[in-house]
Amino acid sequence: MTLLQTIIISIVEGLTEFLPVSSTGHMIITQNLMGVQQGDAFVHAFTFIIQFGAILSVVCLYWRRFFHIDHTPVPADCKSPFLRMIHPVRFYWLLFVGVLPAVVIGMAAKKSGLLDWLLDSVWVVAVMLVVGGVFMLFCDRIFNKGKEENRVNEKRAFNIGLFQCLSVIPGTSRSMATIVGGMANGLTRRRAAEFSFFLAVPTMAGATLLDLLDLLKEDGSWATAHNLTMLAVGCIVSFVVALLAMKWFVNFLAKYGFRWFGWYRIIVGVAILVMLLSGMSLNMVD
Repeated sequence: MTLLQTIIISIVEGLTEFLPVSSTGHMIITQNLMGVQQGDAFVHAFTFIIQFGAILSVVCLYWRRFFHIDHTPVPADCKSPFLRMIHPVRFYWLLFVGVLPAVVIGMAAKKSGLLDWLLDSVWVVAVMLVVGGVFMLFCDRIFNKGKEENRVNEKRAFNIGLFQCLSVIPGTSRSMATIVGGMANGLTRRRAAEFSFFLAVPTMAGATLLDLLDLLKEDGSWATAHNLTMLAVGCIVSFVVALLAMKWFVNFLAKYGFRWFGWYRIIVGVAILVMLLSGMSLNMVD
């Protein structure tokens, strides 16, 4: 990968990581358009590792909440000795509960080779962009029944984690899946979006660690000064861009919902499908 390819792909990642349009799908499309070699172990790892760079923007932007220890009194209606004991750090417990389904499904998809196959298929991305887009045109009417008084609890965190497993399929969007999962479980769009951001941190940290371990098992030929530099550049660029995009998205989603993102997904997905079906090359760079 060249420096220009790295910067452009990282900008795409930073812009789309928290939007319900599938950052992985957009990176796969961008890689195809720019002629990046598909099927390469380093390219697969790069796709996930720079997502972690973008995810770190959550920790930066919400650092007061992310590193907050709850010193408020334990609610009177909390009868569980375990929940009373972990009350000060329950936020982290809820993240642990929420990430469990993704650990199981993600590991299975990774070990079976399904994930790597999906990452090489622009067809899958295009189809899922359209399917997800059509769903988003109607999901606000179906799921937008959240109440301000509803908070994330163990049941809601686990259910949102189950929805997150759908994002194993490129083009689905982890952000869309978890936000819709939160709304389906009674959360408002804003609260669902914020928990989606927080849940992304352990999820992508785990995915990054797995890819790093896989790379370390290789013969080491990937670990050139150039590749390591591209990883560093990609993480920094995606971090900065995501930091700028995140706040805008929360406000836009709370005000307008998913509909505009749905139309965008349909247009992009249909355009890619037309190009594929007509035999046109997605490679814009010789």
